[in-house]
Amino acid sequence: MACLFQKIVSFDKESYFCIETINIKLSFHSMNFVEELKWRGMVHTMMPGTEELFEKGIVTAYLGIDPTADSLHIGHLCGVMMLRHFQRCGHKPIALLGGATGMIGDPSGKSQERNLLDENTLRHNQECIKKQLSKFLDFDSDAPNHAELVNNYDWMKDFSFLDFARTVGKHITVNYMMAKDSVQKRLNGEARDGLSFTEFTYQLLQGYDFLHLYETKNCKLQLGGSDQWGNITTGAELIRRTNGGEVFALTCPLVTKADGTKFGKTESGNVWLDARYTSPYKFYQFWLNVSDEDAKRYIKIFTSISKEEIEALSAEHDEAPHLRVLQKRLAKEVTVMVHSEADYEAAVEASNILFGNSTSEQLHKLDEDTLLAVFEGVPQFEISRDTVLGGIPAVELTTEVAAIFPSKGEMRKLTQGGGVSINKEKLAAPDTKIDTTYLLNNKYIIVQRGKKNYYLLIAK
Repeated sequence: MACLFQKIVSFDKESYFCIETINIKLSFHSMNFVEELKWRGMVHTMMPGTEELFEKGIVTAYLGIDPTADSLHIGHLCGVMMLRHFQRCGHKPIALLGGATGMIGDPSGKSQERNLLDENTLRHNQECIKKQLSKFLDFDSDAPNHAELVNNYDWMKDFSFLDFARTVGKHITVNYMMAKDSVQKRLNGEARDGLSFTEFTYQLLQGYDFLHLYETKNCKLQLGGSDQWGNITTGAELIRRTNGGEVFALTCPLVTKADGTKFGKTESGNVWLDARYTSPYKFYQFWLNVSDEDAKRYIKIFTSISKEEIEALSAEHDEAPHLRVLQKRLAKEVTVMVHSEADYEAAVEASNILFGNSTSEQLHKLDEDTLLAVFEGVPQFEISRDTVLGGIPAVELTTEVAAIFPSKGEMRKLTQGGGVSINKEKLAAPDTKIDTTYLLNNKYIIVQRGKKNYYLLIAK
């Protein structure tokens, strides 16, 4: 601390930098990256010497992201959260989009070769992904550990085959490459089509990424999922054999559900971060509906909540599991982080449509995608738009046009008892005329029979 004291006394320009440097080091030591990941259950394998690396100051690390779509999905989130925790611990994260490797296809954990992308598609995907990553990482500040986004296509596109063979290929033997699990699994009959030469070269391409970032950005650590260990160690070996440099690696476990099934998939496919593909409501519902066991793991992995607060939440949850305290907090944190506070609040309101004391006003605020997501799975009836154009008595609409009630008598009886609602408003009389003013989003009518039975009428 002598440097800090002396410079404060002098108050010169140099003093500012000395104080700033010490402040960075203090924040850097306040959170230990490896320890942070360990208690969160996010460490699978670590190269010897990795923990000692962090004792030397700010570390630069990179993590590769597949750019084959213009949105990330929640399968990417564990890696993105590693970068987020890394930056919060005072270190410099690099998100590497695999523009070049995305054109090749990674054989790790895959049974088929990927489709190859053209450059225009890759550039479009890059811009979309950076926008999403900006919600997790600080790219724009002048802090020494601001995040960077790079695309390996930028340094691979002009790399000739001959140059690649001389610069990279000569350093790694075929024997070394063949020993990798990702290669062995594809060659041992687990995949019908075997392994193409294109995919076989993937580990060399990824290895060169590590070498390039080591030489140009002093990047000494690669992060990734456990399925990437073979590719990562190839990069470390390439650096050692090329210039004698020493680099390190840390991987996280592949996230699964408690029952061992794949995380991040629903019956309708991937859960995307882009609202065009997965609405904020459906996104929120995914996290809200995870099991108790999964919620205890996921809240550590997919949020930045402190250890002490998570322990308190877990204890509260165990006292009253039916209140789903963990799921609600997990769903809130991730939805706000990926979308926004307003989207989270709208998702909660939408959830109350089916399960709470919501109002007609809340129902009218739903956009079409959210409305359809909320009432996905309820019985649906298509009706002609002409049916409601001039108005039709509710009793006819719900018996003759849409078979919600088996008879008009039953419909009249339940209505008189206050048990029928149209668009969340009690139906006053069975003969109430239902016309186009009742159409939600100019197309839908929600009929409620009793407390829990909903029906969706679609006017076409």
